[in-house]
Amino acid sequence: MKKILFFVFLFCVLFQTPARSATMVDIYGPGQNIVNLSMAKPLTAPMTEAKALGAVLDNKIRYNLSFLPFMNLVPDVNILGGTLLDAWSGANLDFRRFQIGGADLLITAYWANGDKNGSKVELRVFETFSGKFIFGNAYNNITDKEVEAVADKFCADLMKALTGSGDFFLSTLTFAKDENKNKRDIWIVSPTGKNLRQITSLKGIAMSPAWSPDGRYIVFSHIDDGSHALGVWQSANGRVQRIRFPGNTVIGPSFMPDNKVAVSLSSGSQPDIYLLDHRFRRERVLEDSASIDVSPTFDHSGTKMVFTSNRLGGPQIFLKDFSTGTVTRVSKTGTYNTEPAISPDGTVVAYTKGTAQGHRIFVHDLVTGIERQVSFGPGRDEQPSFAPDSYFLSFVSNRTGVKQIYLITRHGGTAKHVPTGNGNAYFPRWGKIPQ
Repeated sequence: MKKILFFVFLFCVLFQTPARSATMVDIYGPGQNIVNLSMAKPLTAPMTEAKALGAVLDNKIRYNLSFLPFMNLVPDVNILGGTLLDAWSGANLDFRRFQIGGADLLITAYWANGDKNGSKVELRVFETFSGKFIFGNAYNNITDKEVEAVADKFCADLMKALTGSGDFFLSTLTFAKDENKNKRDIWIVSPTGKNLRQITSLKGIAMSPAWSPDGRYIVFSHIDDGSHALGVWQSANGRVQRIRFPGNTVIGPSFMPDNKVAVSLSSGSQPDIYLLDHRFRRERVLEDSASIDVSPTFDHSGTKMVFTSNRLGGPQIFLKDFSTGTVTRVSKTGTYNTEPAISPDGTVVAYTKGTAQGHRIFVHDLVTGIERQVSFGPGRDEQPSFAPDSYFLSFVSNRTGVKQIYLITRHGGTAKHVPTGNGNAYFPRWGKIPQ
């Protein structure tokens, strides 16, 4: 695929000299506001709509923005006079019709030399009430194969301009998916359901994949007819290997920020959490007790580890602070709490809780100590995982009769389905887009 050339115009004379807007949406606070956005028709000239690549890019941007719960796309029919304009920037840009239609922001797209393969597009975002230019990108040499990547990059920049983080559109989910009852492999997909592909094909059952922070590896648990093993996939060459720990089960591997792996190993009934070195060899114990200790995940500093343990009876969530060595209980209610995930910023822990209505996703705020339910079924909701931005959460639910991946945020909200094709999907975990 040809490399896309793009330029980010901030404080640039090619557009106009804007004052960069402050963050407009606090996605981490409890009072998240909604931004109303309108998209003008893409243009090749004044009042001339771009109907080739321009229309494709327009649709892909709209699809991406539908995944942002703080974003409301204003229907074109709400804009009196329509969204086909005679300008894409400058003093002639008609903001008033978008103000009246209730839009806070306006996106314009201009294809200077037409919207055929190999063309260039300029995308700009404005505040409708002030007319301020927020940011703009220009992309050169676009082909039909690259439109999707342009939409992702633009939406990432838009989200970053509004919230301070655009990692959602530059990330990838890895997960396990059934081929049949005896075979389950590892797949990857974007959080918007694009670029779905299978990356392993092994006899047996793959479970609990996890990305390395640098995007070079995915590790997972793997069971075949004769053994448990740690599976390792390399993004550079697609190579897959199985690393055995003779006599041990291998449960729930997870990467630390330094690219070392933590995993639960057990030669009996009481697994403990071990750290592996960069060659995936056992280095030292991270947590052991006379009980079951499994499912470690870490914040981005590597100083906090959450895990599941039955040391107090039923499964509960605990946090180990490596700076002090102390272990504290996180989940304070219920008799069944498991599958924890700590947000990369270290402020929130999500986990699966057994309730009278079935398994649901809860979050515990480590700052305030408040626990909240964020998923509500129907069916069984489980296996939460935080996105790199500490805002989005993925989880698995069988609410349609098949286990599929869904997205919510740390505040909850309406669950958004991630298309992953036919078959049950399990254990979603976030990572970078592999190069």
